[in-house]
Amino acid sequence: MKPLRGAWLVLASALALVPLTGRAATAGLPTDQLRESIDRTLKTLEDPNLRKEIAERRAALRGIANEAFDFEEMAKRALARHWRERTPAEQKEFVQLFADLMERSYVSKIELYGGEKIRYAGESVEGEQATVRTKIVTKQGTEVLVDYRMHRRDDRWLVYDVVIEGISLIANYRSQFNAVIQTSTYQDLVTRMKTKAVSVAEGVKEKGTALKP
Repeated sequence: MKPLRGAWLVLASALALVPLTGRAATAGLPTDQLRESIDRTLKTLEDPNLRKEIAERRAALRGIANEAFDFEEMAKRALARHWRERTPAEQKEFVQLFADLMERSYVSKIELYGGEKIRYAGESVEGEQATVRTKIVTKQGTEVLVDYRMHRRDDRWLVYDVVIEGISLIANYRSQFNAVIQTSTYQDLVTRMKTKAVSVAEGVKEKGTALKP
């Protein structure tokens, strides 16, 4: 994946971090929920009381991400056929590692937001599944197409994948995870994920073994 496109993938995903608050988060039109989520995300980033309190802001965003994304579903889809080969204990550990990696990556990337505009281009709903189509308009006027794949669980719409310009976040991780397992071992993948989470938390750039985007 090209660095610029990868950065947009992470940022676009991060823009959907915030769930509905202030009222019951019942399932409504997916676009309406996503719109409010994005609006509240941007307000959080612009909150003057949180701009200097970096640790508090990041902790809050991580908590919000944990409520807005279905990390268990994302982890299953990312590990794909290798998920069935894991023990219940390994599955639980993997979901926790994946959620931690995603949360830390998104919180670090969401702070790159620089005033891009969000446009809503329609939605499609089939039963418990939905796709909300959006466009991110850069300051240069370039449009980046972003689709949010969501499903309804416990009367809420949760994001389980983000597709930017035809590139799926989950498919990208699936390819990387499969490559590591095929050329090494599952335990090596777990070790890399733990290392990646620590490096993201400490703001350290990895060499050689980084999981992307």
